[in-house]
Amino acid sequence: MPGGRLSQHERQQIALGLADGLAYAEIARRLDRPTSTITREVMRNGGPTAYRADLAHRATERRAHRRRQAPARGPQTTTQAHGRDAEAVREYEETFTTLLMQQGLPKMMSRVLTCLYTADAGSLGASELVQRLQVSPASISKAITFLESQGLIRRERDDRRRERYVVDDDVFYQSTIAGARSNAQLAEVARQGVSVLGPDTPAAVRLESIARFVDFIAESIARAAEQAREILYTKPPAASDDTAAPRSDRG
Repeated sequence: MPGGRLSQHERQQIALGLADGLAYAEIARRLDRPTSTITREVMRNGGPTAYRADLAHRATERRAHRRRQAPARGPQTTTQAHGRDAEAVREYEETFTTLLMQQGLPKMMSRVLTCLYTADAGSLGASELVQRLQVSPASISKAITFLESQGLIRRERDDRRRERYVVDDDVFYQSTIAGARSNAQLAEVARQGVSVLGPDTPAAVRLESIARFVDFIAESIARAAEQAREILYTKPPAASDDTAAPRSDRG
């Protein structure tokens, strides 16, 4: 399996494959590349409907040029906490961002969320996000507002009253429960249509079927999320003085 960066010819083959409606896995097989490589390449360069081989190739060359110039800006660009490989971290962040985009998050929201996930503290301020992502404060503000509305992050104030954005350990629990509530609302609206369209009409039967299915899925997901949270995130109770040091009876 070939390694290294994709060539311009490979990018042209990717564009042709997308035009033919091929899946990422099939394009990867034809190029003898990992599927993740093709997925990341397409998603970081416009997505399957807007991918262009020439633009993608030039964008990759620009990114490579910026990385070669990065050490000149100071040691912070090459030094990573805990002895991490800076290049490997960047590649991983791009992979994670691509995955989030595949799951429906817009690009900027995906980049912000990836930064928060990979920060050891699990929280960053607006200025830190601006510096890390090299984007405007307005872009960060918009992304934060969206992520907060989805239950993926929360805001808090530090000791200096500065706002920070936090991902909790149970962020996926919160997001899953929010999704289950959204599905429950879909079921409720579908059932409203039954009375409007007439209980015995084909359209009403279809809507009732949708409502029942969504209800079942939403309840199952919420139940599974509660069970997973109880099993995975519940900490054992701290030993009390009574249990830590049993008293002897002196009757």
